[in-house]
Amino acid sequence: MTRLSVNINKIATLRNSRGGNNPNLVQVAKDCERFGAQGITVHPRPDERHIRYNDVFELKKIVTTEFNIEGNCQEQKFVDLVLANKPEQVTLVPDVLGQLTSNHGWDTIKNQEYLKEIIAVFKNAGIRVSIFVDPVVEMVEAAATTGTDRIELYTEAYAHQYPQGKEAAIAPFIKAAEAALKVGLGINAGHDLDLNNLKYFAQNIPNLEEVSIGHALISDALYYGLENTVQMYLRQLV
Repeated sequence: MTRLSVNINKIATLRNSRGGNNPNLVQVAKDCERFGAQGITVHPRPDERHIRYNDVFELKKIVTTEFNIEGNCQEQKFVDLVLANKPEQVTLVPDVLGQLTSNHGWDTIKNQEYLKEIIAVFKNAGIRVSIFVDPVVEMVEAAATTGTDRIELYTEAYAHQYPQGKEAAIAPFIKAAEAALKVGLGINAGHDLDLNNLKYFAQNIPNLEEVSIGHALISDALYYGLENTVQMYLRQLV
């Protein structure tokens, strides 16, 4: 079964909007795990507009499932943060400074040598590495030579096209996943997956190991409650 990792960035955004510690980010992480989530994801950014660097240290103390830290490895502060906390997984995303949200995968051909070097840093520390990629076979194949353990398929295009035709929307992702399997890469996915499109994606992507979902899940929790929402998402992955 595909694992669900809950991205709790939006909880931190809400907390930061008023100062203080309400909602309590650590307690939300504990509750997500208690409600059945198999992982917790955070994406700290340099301006700390949602997850703060100190949050990562506090979460590391309490997360009992899989801790996944994603972010821009071209920022030394991010690299230092990951190495200091040694999560089960680090997901490398090619963000630029001030980026609102992740919106593209790595060019694994152009950045081949850089990725080899930075991935080795994390793997030497015993951390599993996943890299964000678009559903392009050539990028997946090139990813295999960087030393990464997994790829994370960037699914915004799938989510955007799904209402117009789910078969066409998922086709490039199936090809990318098949290419990943041929070269021995694990497969994660994330970005704009929700209760409408998640089940079809999970049913059709071979050997999908993990999805990371934050914005949609937290938004749905406003209506359905956090416990119920986590369970609803888990049912899409059965």
